[in-house]
Amino acid sequence: MDIWIFAEHKDGNLKKVVLELLSVGRTWAEKSRSKLCAVILGHQLEPLTKILAEYADKVYSFDDPDLVHYNSDTYVTLIANLVKEHRPDILLCGATLLGKDLFARLATRLGTGLATDCTGITVGEDGRMIAKRPIYGGKVFVDIAYDDSRPQMASIRPNIFTMMTPAEPKQGEVIKIKPDINPNMVRTKILDVVKTTQSQVDLTEAEYIVSAGRGIKSPENFKMIEELAEVIGATVGASRAVVDNKWRSYDDQVGKSGKTVSPKLYIACGISGAIHHIMGMDTSKVIVAINKDPDAIIFNYADYGVVDDLFKVVPLMIDELSKIKSV
Repeated sequence: MDIWIFAEHKDGNLKKVVLELLSVGRTWAEKSRSKLCAVILGHQLEPLTKILAEYADKVYSFDDPDLVHYNSDTYVTLIANLVKEHRPDILLCGATLLGKDLFARLATRLGTGLATDCTGITVGEDGRMIAKRPIYGGKVFVDIAYDDSRPQMASIRPNIFTMMTPAEPKQGEVIKIKPDINPNMVRTKILDVVKTTQSQVDLTEAEYIVSAGRGIKSPENFKMIEELAEVIGATVGASRAVVDNKWRSYDDQVGKSGKTVSPKLYIACGISGAIHHIMGMDTSKVIVAINKDPDAIIFNYADYGVVDDLFKVVPLMIDELSKIKSV
């Protein structure tokens, strides 16, 4: 039995969720006497395949200049052909924007099921996988079992599993595959990739997040949120209302129509708690809510709540945390 992890990467670095899945996948593989494998596509992948080989028994590497940018047509075809050839039992990816797009298409191509945006996975000794995911806006969690269709596929939220460095790094086999890219199978063409200048950690991988909603009142007031984030080493997030008002970019949006996050700490400033926002952050380990409305829905999900004006509370937090940091 094989457990496969899709190794997403960006700007020469593996996504953190990939190493999280490989870490827990190593445990599953040893328990079920399975092979742990990684699949990676791109160009100039040698440094990344070396890292993957420390976790995985095998690394399938598609390295070609035509794969330098993600293209769903090409990626789906190459991975689907590889899966049909080797028939793994389990195929996992991170629930990132790319992962969600790729695996939905891939599951359709393979004719198998897909559990999306999972907050937990267990694998029995018999290789049977149980996936846990939220439904109804996070009000209910369900366990999803799979029938006899293979592979069992799921996308996993980042920060669910602990990333670990192998105590005894493996010397996994790197299998280089020359991609057979037929121009007829590529229906879309990437003309250009525009990168934003972003110095902070991506929201989906951040361990600490400070978000603000409509209660911040103006884009200029985000300077206060950024100061708090800087003190605790956090990434700045925003609600949909803020993004719709163009106070922050879409990259900063947390929620159903933005990014799904699972940080160790989520501080919500002036966020009422609309359901589409809650669905994007309800699996955070600790949630702190600051809102002057005592009936704000966000307090139903918060571990700690402060009923007061964020313009009084946040500056106090910055001052006190700065003192602690300087000690």
